[in-house]
Amino acid sequence: MIKVLIVDDQELIRMSLSIVLGGETDFEIVGVAEHGKMAVELTRQLSPDVVLMDIHMPLMDGVEATRKIKSEFPNVKVMILTTFEELGYVRDALGAGAEGYVLKAIHPKDLAAGVRLVHHGGTLITQEIAKQLIAQWINPLDQTVEDRNKKNNFRLTERETQVLEQLSNGATNREIALKLFLTEGTVKNYISNIYSKLEVTGRHKAVFKAKEQGIINS
Repeated sequence: MIKVLIVDDQELIRMSLSIVLGGETDFEIVGVAEHGKMAVELTRQLSPDVVLMDIHMPLMDGVEATRKIKSEFPNVKVMILTTFEELGYVRDALGAGAEGYVLKAIHPKDLAAGVRLVHHGGTLITQEIAKQLIAQWINPLDQTVEDRNKKNNFRLTERETQVLEQLSNGATNREIALKLFLTEGTVKNYISNIYSKLEVTGRHKAVFKAKEQGIINS
């Protein structure tokens, strides 16, 4: 039996995955967790073979939880299962030690097959994400070196830059949340971080400075 731990902050997702994967004759759902901190604790208690891990969760995100689990239990396999196709998340997750990165839109039978593959030592990345990674590796010209340096000067993350771009378009927190598949609370946290890093107060000042510094396009 393959012992699976499911980690997601949405109860509906946890229940759905438990039902879908629990119906496989060679799977045993040993537990569910609603955030990364709980995932680490349950991994210690339940010794799962495979952890299905979401990315964005409260208390501890999926990347940090993956890093802690792989550090403490290197034989436990971690598959990231998320709605986020952003390459920054893919690189962070794989860098933390995850053996798989798939989207929640995956067919249940393909997900089950993926869990088996990872359990037996394989690595799973969807074809779409693999193509993007290869394209960026071959032609990494999405940003010039100068642009990357400007962003690094202010320590802005890729996601914070995306939020800034939405702010420059006049989007509300709700609109940004829908556009970037985030909660409004997460958007507020990103905006607060942006203000702090740019040393400004208010959206207009943040957008003005970001354009002035070449962080986003004028």
